[in-house]
Amino acid sequence: MENLVIVGTGPAGYTAAVYAARGRLDPVILAGPLPGGQLTQTTDIENFPGFEAINGFDLMERMRKQAESFGAKVKGETLKSAVLKDGGSHDLTLSSGEKISAKSLIVATGASPRWLGLESEQRLMAKGVTACATCDGAFYKDVPVVVVGGGDSAVEEAVFLTKFASKVTMIHRRDQLRASAIMAERAKGNSKIEIVWDTVVTEVLGKDEVEGVKVKNVKTEQESVIECKGYFAALGHIPATEVFKGLLDMDGQGYILLKEGSSRTSVDGVFAAGDCADHVYRQAVTAAGMGCRAAIDAERWLESKG
Repeated sequence: MENLVIVGTGPAGYTAAVYAARGRLDPVILAGPLPGGQLTQTTDIENFPGFEAINGFDLMERMRKQAESFGAKVKGETLKSAVLKDGGSHDLTLSSGEKISAKSLIVATGASPRWLGLESEQRLMAKGVTACATCDGAFYKDVPVVVVGGGDSAVEEAVFLTKFASKVTMIHRRDQLRASAIMAERAKGNSKIEIVWDTVVTEVLGKDEVEGVKVKNVKTEQESVIECKGYFAALGHIPATEVFKGLLDMDGQGYILLKEGSSRTSVDGVFAAGDCADHVYRQAVTAAGMGCRAAIDAERWLESKG
């Protein structure tokens, strides 16, 4: 039986692995379908402490090697199903069919942004297409950008981007924002934000970088082009917690609920870290901090069990 299994990588999973391995817990990491997590699909990261700029893939590779240098074992496997038991002895079935048991578990499966599903979104990913204004907003100084969405997160992204962009165009398929009244007023009252109502994006334009978006009015079906250099999807995120549904307490969106002031979940001996349990901050550095907390919590929990 393994002392600790960490499900997922990214900054949360790898940081948890570093701390757990240094604590002589011999953690096993299930790397999942995207080893390294969402950061491996980004370009330069400028807001991770210690680096003026570093490629997302390179940062995750450094974290992986650091974890392995302390004895963590990385398995290129996905968790297929689990049986969780209060107090430990969690039974895990992997994508290969292998079965392993663990005294403790850290869930660090992350979350992925919602997209419109356009081919051009994927083709221009990290070439002007992004889903994180806080991460990438500074790259768009004095150029026009668009934000797709109409909820609170979309308004937050748009307002944040006005610090950098020359103009922010919000594109929303309805005739009023879904955001709360106070957030909606912030958007409408900002001179750098223009809201395009009743409109959907049908294509992101550009060959090697974003040059604009093609849009269509859902009422008139009239098509037009909005020039921009950045495309920010603000349609929400999908936590990668499906395999734990019915096993761990979650909110209505599928984010794992944590006990106040800790990384503990509703099952004794199971902990969570990173974007699968955080729908507020969603930053690499906060995910890493949560990974640290989960590893320390797991280590102390294991010690208490003798």
